[in-house]
Amino acid sequence: MADQRRKVLIADSISEEGINVLRSEARVDLKVGLKPAEIAAIIGDYDALVVRSQTRVTAEIIEAGKKLQVIARAGVGIDNIDVDAATRYGIVVINAPTGNTVSAAEHAIALMLTLSRNIPQANAALKSGQWRRNEFMGTELRGKTLGIVGLGNVGSEVAKRAQGFEMKLLGNDPLVSMDYARKLQVELVDLKQLLRESDFITLHLPLTAQTRKMFGPRELEMLKPTARIINCARGGLIDDESLVKAIREKKLAGAAIDVFENEPITDSILFGVDNIIVTPHLGASTTEAQVLAARDVAEQIVDVFRGLPARSAINVPYIPSETLQALAPFVRLAGTLCKIVFRLAEGQGKSIRIKYEGDIANFDTNVLKAAVIGGLLEGICEERVNLVNCNLIAARRGLTVVEEKDAICENYASLLTVEMTTSSGTYAVAGTVMHDESHIVRVNDYWLDIVPTPGSYFLFSDHLDRPGFIGAIGKITGDADINISSMHLGRLKRRGQALLVLTLDEPIPEAIQQQILAIPDVYSVKLVGL
Repeated sequence: MADQRRKVLIADSISEEGINVLRSEARVDLKVGLKPAEIAAIIGDYDALVVRSQTRVTAEIIEAGKKLQVIARAGVGIDNIDVDAATRYGIVVINAPTGNTVSAAEHAIALMLTLSRNIPQANAALKSGQWRRNEFMGTELRGKTLGIVGLGNVGSEVAKRAQGFEMKLLGNDPLVSMDYARKLQVELVDLKQLLRESDFITLHLPLTAQTRKMFGPRELEMLKPTARIINCARGGLIDDESLVKAIREKKLAGAAIDVFENEPITDSILFGVDNIIVTPHLGASTTEAQVLAARDVAEQIVDVFRGLPARSAINVPYIPSETLQALAPFVRLAGTLCKIVFRLAEGQGKSIRIKYEGDIANFDTNVLKAAVIGGLLEGICEERVNLVNCNLIAARRGLTVVEEKDAICENYASLLTVEMTTSSGTYAVAGTVMHDESHIVRVNDYWLDIVPTPGSYFLFSDHLDRPGFIGAIGKITGDADINISSMHLGRLKRRGQALLVLTLDEPIPEAIQQQILAIPDVYSVKLVGL
């Protein structure tokens, strides 16, 4: 009798423990090293596909997978999977977001120790027949300050381990609560203070448009000349040329890099500098991490086969078409609201309040809640936020999420408000959708009507309403050859506190922002890019 069980194709090598879990529920074929065209030719027979980082799961493979229910990445990243295509075909994409957490944290600690004691250089010298003990004077970790940029899963585990070295811990992550940081014995500070005061800096951020080359010449200039920087997160967070220049000019003591923008890589400007240690993306390369990741995705595949939800689904689960059609414009709006409120907010995040008014309050708004939490955490959280995990990720960071619904809205058919409370106060932005177009209608206490367009920039200026102010700003932007496409003004009373919002065709450099801030009675200047 033919085996009627579901079939799983494993296209990259994974731990035997994960394979055994799958064999308990399905027929498993291990075929490593196939080209995309070869996978596309056979994938129509399979219900699940398992990969790691080597195999690219293209739209062609997904389209050919007529029976596919689930695509699994036995690891954290999903860069090699066309998630949009999988979503279009109703295929669940899963990963193992916590399987390599400890492994990556330990590798960051290992590189920090290696940097502090010049281990690779000493090893190479001695093996070449040279006893150069006096040249390799190191430094202790005890009493040093470690700056952790990103306190998600891996950053938090690094903090726990650094405590054992009696280090002072500074952290930068605007969306973890102060209570959560306090439990980790981490003092939350802004990025500039972290860079200025840290002896070691370790990065634990995702790579996004906002974080790409986040550490360039200006940021590296802030570091102590004795400081060392470690990147076990994502290639591209640090500008390589600026890093090499800083080390060669002795403005930075050293760096350890485990990740690169393009992998695999065998030639880089980083490789020619003695004080830069490099490893070939070994953060997850431990036996234990591979076992955990393989077992994690295997158990999730079994759950999907049994009709249960996957705990680490990357793409959005099924949503009724009428709900998706009604809320899709508000999902886009939520992303814009989050960019603005996040940029305007100061201090350390405590809670998020989401208010749905009018027609949207009559729908299941979980998709909007996920969009808001994901929008606020974009560029901060190493996990992709979705309907399945949004509450869990917020809770892990000590953030309280409150939702309110009111079927009546006085001024609009529907109104979505995102409010963020921090250690410095409460910040709110509200918007609506008219004719399928997003409108920002409230910023804190000010009511206005702004239509955000992709690629534009907003400049928000809190100031005292007085004659000549708009002319002063216009002169500064004009002298800088910055074009203003629209201007919006909200005020609470005549000659009282007011908010000016400029829509710009290009970003305003920091120096020009400082000129605007120097205008009398200007309280704050914030730039938001869309």
